[in-house]
Amino acid sequence: MRVLKIIPERCTGCMRCELACSYEQTGTFQPSKAVIRVSSFEGHTSYAPYTCPQCAEAWCLTACPVEAIGISPAGAKEVADDICVGCKLCTIACPYGTVFYDPDSHKAFKCDLCGGKPACATVCPTQAILYVEAGTEDWLASFAAERALPAALAGAR
Repeated sequence: MRVLKIIPERCTGCMRCELACSYEQTGTFQPSKAVIRVSSFEGHTSYAPYTCPQCAEAWCLTACPVEAIGISPAGAKEVADDICVGCKLCTIACPYGTVFYDPDSHKAFKCDLCGGKPACATVCPTQAILYVEAGTEDWLASFAAERALPAALAGAR
């Protein structure tokens, strides 16, 4: 599966990702309609882009009472405009704050990975946003093995 990999230390704050995203999503250059945002850290003169990580937990998807969020062929959790009733439960459920509400259409909207060709990654001049293949990693196995070892030793006594 391919995912957006964000490397904040490479971001210069140029906002090209926001412009490209808004154009891809709406056909207009309106960063307020983008589903990627660049956060600035004023005291540090640094920036960090953020968008939906397309998390496996998919709280937005499970919170939707009308099943308006599905999984696209690109692996994105995608909002179906014709089904969304604008209740905003998905925006509340998202722990990352990356599901947005459009007051004009009264619908939720979020990153859909541009159908598998994310505009944000394409236009980023510093490669702070990459669209890469991500293997599934079993990060819990080593943790569990470390915790199980003392218990196994205790049982052997």
